[in-house]
Amino acid sequence: MPVPADPTILHPMPEQPRVVLLKPLVKSPLIEVGEYSYYDDPDAATAFETRNVLYHYGPEKLIIGKFCALGTGVRFLMNGANHRMDGPSTFPFPTMGGSWSEHFDLLTGLPNRGDTVVGNDAWFGHGTTVMPGVRIGHGAIIASGAVVTSDVPHYGIVGGNPARLIRTRYNHQDIARLLAVAWWNWPAKHITEHVRTIMSGSIADLEAAAPDTPRV
Repeated sequence: MPVPADPTILHPMPEQPRVVLLKPLVKSPLIEVGEYSYYDDPDAATAFETRNVLYHYGPEKLIIGKFCALGTGVRFLMNGANHRMDGPSTFPFPTMGGSWSEHFDLLTGLPNRGDTVVGNDAWFGHGTTVMPGVRIGHGAIIASGAVVTSDVPHYGIVGGNPARLIRTRYNHQDIARLLAVAWWNWPAKHITEHVRTIMSGSIADLEAAAPDTPRV
């Protein structure tokens, strides 16, 4: 019988330590990652939480779905990066200490766009940046170097700075069919039996392969 890949192994490719599965790596309660999502970095892949998730002081979360591929240098900027813009200076004086800290009330109530959420099966190219509170749909592709400032639809392809929708990978009807089949929620054993269909089959093939049991 086909054997599913192990989602608990940090380095799924032992000969390539630059590749890490994120679910067994991350420890922060503010970061949630689904099974099999990975990050690739030749320098410091295991430092993802500190090098790639920036200004993450809470309480908003970074949520990444299953089966996502993150290229080297992907950055998620969180709401802690915000500064006041309604006065003459944007400098955060109270954070520097001394008597300046008495004015910390000036930093409360800054704009907060909430959690940053990535769906399942999304692909991030090299050096992409995601701004706070963005929601990226299932099956989306983010081109290398893109700066994502607004939401990305399911199966959308975006690129540029700021990122713009280039096209969608499927039409609206087919996207609805893909979302209904939600292969990423199939049991790992069933996915294993149908890897070729998931990677190269048609939507009809995928629908025909869907398990009869309730999805989890």
